Amino acid sequence: MPPFRRLAFVVNPDKPGAAELADELLEIAGRAGVKQTKLNQGRKLPRGYFTGCDAVCVVGGDGTLLGVVRAAAKQGLPIIGVNRGSLGFLTTYSAEEARTQFAAMLGGAYRLASRSLLDCKIGPGRRDVALNDVLIKNETNSRLVRLEVFADGELVTDYYADGIIFSTPTGSTAYNLAAGGPIVHPSAQVIAMTPICPHTLNNRTIIFRDNVKLKVVNHTTDSRLLVALDGQRNSVVTGSSIDISLAALRLNLVQPRQYSHFEVMRSKLRWSGGLAVKR
Repeated sequence: MPPFRRLAFVVNPDKPGAAELADELLEIAGRAGVKQTKLNQGRKLPRGYFTGCDAVCVVGGDGTLLGVVRAAAKQGLPIIGVNRGSLGFLTTYSAEEARTQFAAMLGGAYRLASRSLLDCKIGPGRRDVALNDVLIKNETNSRLVRLEVFADGELVTDYYADGIIFSTPTGSTAYNLAAGGPIVHPSAQVIAMTPICPHTLNNRTIIFRDNVKLKVVNHTTDSRLLVALDGQRNSVVTGSSIDISLAALRLNLVQPRQYSHFEVMRSKLRWSGGLAVKR
């Protein structure tokens, strides 16, 4: 793979050890021949921060990485995720892996995982993308919503629920999984729609094909909707509908060459059938 020679670092200083690890990686990058580095501590990025870079290195948790997705995707920059958080589904390098593999990775010893993004339109000129999910719920936490969902203009069903989660395969292990939705392999080109605590026993997750155009219509009386993208960027919608589809943009995540999706699932989710298989 092509080497990385101009790096932008985004560090979450609230994560224990993140700032110190970033300093170590900056030193490694310098010794590895990286020509340009930038360092930003905190989630708020200066305008044009990624200009002139060929990769973004995030040191923090998955939330820190999600905070740079929009800017990185628009510039076509791959993200190197170094985990200093808890689970670390997206920040694939552990601190020790980063220390031992960073120089080789910067030289081209990596692979790119292309991930789908959701495109969410919530009004005229109000459009955004999400890597994990789009959550639609009542602006007031304690109130239910009544929503109709259309796929390519055809009514799918109506929901009376706490809300609906629209998830990418990448986000299927996040809020979607907690709400009872399925785990979807990240290379699949689909959208998962999972209702949150629906007032019926018959509503379950629906999986839509890649080119579907979804529309959510609000039929909740005297209520505004809250639309949350990746659990970070929230908008209150006063209009009647929200449009969701897979975005034309995609995001590349940098992974070790030996990365195994199912090994990560077994480790992070503690999968085990309880049997010791001998070969």
